Amino acid sequence: MINVAIIPARGGSQRLSKKNIIELHGKPLIAYSIETAMKTKLFDRIIVSTDCEEIASVARLFGAETPFTRPAELSDHYSTTTAVFQHAVSWLVSSGEKVDKACMIYATCPLLKPEYLIQGYEKLTQAKFSFAATSFAFPVQRALKQTSSGHVAPMYPEFIQHRSQDLIEAIHDAGQFYWARAKDLVEGPEFFGPESKPVMLPRCLVQDLDTAEDFEVLKQLLELHSD
Repeated sequence: MINVAIIPARGGSQRLSKKNIIELHGKPLIAYSIETAMKTKLFDRIIVSTDCEEIASVARLFGAETPFTRPAELSDHYSTTTAVFQHAVSWLVSSGEKVDKACMIYATCPLLKPEYLIQGYEKLTQAKFSFAATSFAFPVQRALKQTSSGHVAPMYPEFIQHRSQDLIEAIHDAGQFYWARAKDLVEGPEFFGPESKPVMLPRCLVQDLDTAEDFEVLKQLLELHSD
């Protein structure tokens, strides 16, 4: 039985061109995810799922495999990463591999540290799934919304007078990695359900990457947290 890492990296990006291989501090972005996966020593195979030969070439240069080309129907803007994850693991199984555990690691998380992937792996002894999460910086119960007239109103009026320290801390998906056993992944994963456990990441290690501004913030964070 083997453990595999799947890194989804399609060629198209609507808001930030070629973001999966954009250069960050001297190397392509996807290289960070590949190297982090290697450092854990958890994976027998590290596979990049892509529809783009340029990305595939970069991935191979840094030690990942690209044994298949991602189908077109899983490469458009509407494709889900869960479907891409399932396809990759199913492809491995159909090619004869006996896959035990699989981890999908995003190509856009250079701040991810090996120890968090290891924690996610260890949580599979207690749950079917695990994923990277972080806490909201402010209580979501006291969120406001802008009305059609341009004024504001509380999203949850019943909590507006509560003290922040009296409210339950909310967490959210950090968009970095997701662990599952192969059999549970094929049957249909519920990463955010009762059979899943979060790996809590500090907020300073979580950053979206959708715009040029996000990229500038990410560069600064990487400088700050580089080993």
